[in-house]
Amino acid sequence: MSLAALPFALALMTLQPGGGDPAALPAPIEQPASPASALPPCPATDQLAAGSAAAPAQTPAPAPEGGTIVVTARPDSQPGDPMLQLNAQSFEMVQDVDEALVGPVAMAYKDAVPKPVRHGIRNFLRNLTEPIVALNFLVQLKPGKAAETVGRFAINSTIGLGGLFDIAKRDPFKLPYRRNGFANTLGYYGVEPGAYLFLPLIGPTTVRDLVGGTIDGLLLPTAIGAPFNNPYFTLPAAGLSALQGRIQIDEQLNALRNQSRDPYIDARDFYLRRRQAEIDALRGRVQYPDADLPFVNPGTGRSIVVPVTPIVPAAPGVTCAPVG
Repeated sequence: MSLAALPFALALMTLQPGGGDPAALPAPIEQPASPASALPPCPATDQLAAGSAAAPAQTPAPAPEGGTIVVTARPDSQPGDPMLQLNAQSFEMVQDVDEALVGPVAMAYKDAVPKPVRHGIRNFLRNLTEPIVALNFLVQLKPGKAAETVGRFAINSTIGLGGLFDIAKRDPFKLPYRRNGFANTLGYYGVEPGAYLFLPLIGPTTVRDLVGGTIDGLLLPTAIGAPFNNPYFTLPAAGLSALQGRIQIDEQLNALRNQSRDPYIDARDFYLRRRQAEIDALRGRVQYPDADLPFVNPGTGRSIVVPVTPIVPAAPGVTCAPVG
């Protein structure tokens, strides 16, 4: 949640704090998807290991009449999500606003503005966050990553015409963009995420991410001042970034809505796993997740860097839907 997270906030999507290399993502595999609700749940892993003979037989629930979809009520709270019901209501409200307003506006912007121009705007705004990324790598005692980030900023600010072109990621430099911020720094030094929250105008977050993102957002206006403290700059920049972010997640968001049994739970769990993967990457346990991967569960059954239960069968011939 740096300045770059402001966009996701205003677009009511599913936000951003941490890091990566697009090459880390395997190529998408397109496949026909059956609705997950039409498949019976897969047996638990321990039952499979024990063999079908040892697994107790389960009597399938009778199919509802008239094609009615039965949804099991959520609990009032869960560990890590003490305000589950309130968060879920906020999530549903945001989705209604998105379907009615934000999504159509974003798609109109996509149709009206050529892709190279949109990418140039994204690169320019993202380049402004590089000093914050570098500072946090220094605080995390990672001078090599900090130097790479400073190099990216210098190359893109000069050869890249103020950051409009991401020259640094290309040959011969090969310096990938990595998200970083004070929320990651807190997590790196052992601060727990705290309660999960889904807030209108901010989207998914945790107490730790909210605090860290606030620090990120205040850094440039406080340290540099104009134009970063001027509404004439900050409001258009936030609005444009919000539209960029909404366009980026359109396919994933539609899949989440159409194929997930519980979009709120799946989006929450994916966000938390992604955030933990970014903290683990700082500790050297995993690769950095792709910095362009949205903070929303794709819901397409495709293979991704962050472990997440597919919502639809990932291969032909699968006759059950993963659970959990």
